[in-house]
Amino acid sequence: MVCFGIAFGYVEAAVVVYLRASYEPLHQRLYPDRQSADLFPILRLDQLDAAGPEYRGRLNIELGREAATLFLLAAIALAVSRNIREWWAAFMIAFGIWDVFFYLFLLVQIGWPSSFFEWDLLFLLPVPWTGPVLAPLVVAFAMVVAGVATFWRESADRSVRMASRHLLAILGGGILVVLAFCWDFRIIMSGGLPDAFNWPLLVTGLLLGVIAWLHALRLPARANHQGEDSLPGRAEPEAELLEIADHD
Repeated sequence: MVCFGIAFGYVEAAVVVYLRASYEPLHQRLYPDRQSADLFPILRLDQLDAAGPEYRGRLNIELGREAATLFLLAAIALAVSRNIREWWAAFMIAFGIWDVFFYLFLLVQIGWPSSFFEWDLLFLLPVPWTGPVLAPLVVAFAMVVAGVATFWRESADRSVRMASRHLLAILGGGILVVLAFCWDFRIIMSGGLPDAFNWPLLVTGLLLGVIAWLHALRLPARANHQGEDSLPGRAEPEAELLEIADHD
């Protein structure tokens, strides 16, 4: 998972380099006073339409690529998982490592970002996500730590006891984190500059999720039972061996 995240981080950084080079001439023409490394203000939809149908087409392709990225991360996590908890943990590991190395490879390739507080356009689905680079890195670090600890427990057959209250708290925390990144999407979409980042909302969401996860982690572990929370079509190795022995 770590190797995949590192390699995929390079691929993502390379795609961003190509995208910036593709849109920079139009960006510079419409906003001549901005620095070439500045991502904001972003190109509005009406500006893309006025520039030609190929620009809106590229945007649609980029939206599809972002959705495909999430499916790819979920798929590689599924490939190494026996149950839903392992799937969640592996996805967190892959996503977090991918995000960290994405910024590292961007720094190597084009010297960006210049600081942890440089603003980035993180995502476009369903609305633009924005924030200083430090914000997604903090979230990525938390994802990797939680994912590794959970996956390690699961692989040792000491499942983390996730009650409904834990799942709801983690889900609620995740929603607050997403809202923090999308807080100023109307300003961004209208061609405005990003305002002060909503750190209180981000920290609240992170704390809610981390505290719920730590509470579940402290509960006595339960041994995995055959077929418990297993993914569809995914049998335990012991069960497969017994089935082969029965046929023999």
